[in-house]
Amino acid sequence: MRRALETLGPPLVALAAILALWELAVALRAAPPAVLPAPGAVAAAAWRDAPALVRALASTLRVTGVAMALSVAVAWPLAALIARWKFAARALYPLAVAVQVTPVVAVAPLLLVWLDPRPAELVCAVAVAFFPVLANAASGLSDVDPALVDLFRFHGASGGAEFALLRLRAALPRALTGLRIGGGLALVGAVVAEIAAGSGGPDAGLAELMVKAGLDLDVPLLFAALGLLAGAGLAIFALTSALERWALARFA
Repeated sequence: MRRALETLGPPLVALAAILALWELAVALRAAPPAVLPAPGAVAAAAWRDAPALVRALASTLRVTGVAMALSVAVAWPLAALIARWKFAARALYPLAVAVQVTPVVAVAPLLLVWLDPRPAELVCAVAVAFFPVLANAASGLSDVDPALVDLFRFHGASGGAEFALLRLRAALPRALTGLRIGGGLALVGAVVAEIAAGSGGPDAGLAELMVKAGLDLDVPLLFAALGLLAGAGLAIFALTSALERWALARFA
């Protein structure tokens, strides 16, 4: 209990202070309510449109989760390939960097020409999340203590045994760090792709709901959706951090 209070107490106090200052600014007419609605108005909008917000959040998180799973499924085997063969590193790593440095908002319109909106959103989310997962895993697999490598080879360990018993365990902390970073980036990629797609419909995500709220000048709903997105990002970070701690305690 004490540890939970030490962890959650400071951010909750900071959040309460921000909300109080926000409410005070609206009360003092520092900004028009149409531009900066009071926290109470945002909460009322969230309650009013709760079903739509929940559906939109579920759609966005579904894309985020699938994108994260695909990123790991592709990036970790590629990281193993890059760590074992220098030719693979020279051939594949520049392509991965090119994918990472290309703004997803510039690629999204082309993907929407080739694909339906939902697959295009998924590809965008994967493209954003993929590189940190790959880079961290490849770095962990490659950056192993040479003395330990020599020890394994001295005892006649095969390349497969060296990889499974030494390199995989050594790479675990960095691979999990990449997973934690990639989880947040997958959410960012999904949101950017939803804004670019703007397809609407029953499967519309939170970003599409925000675009519609902006067009309708429903600023309280816009703030509510933004707060929900921030909460989703924090939840993903907390979940991947907990997974990281568990895996390191269990396998490292």
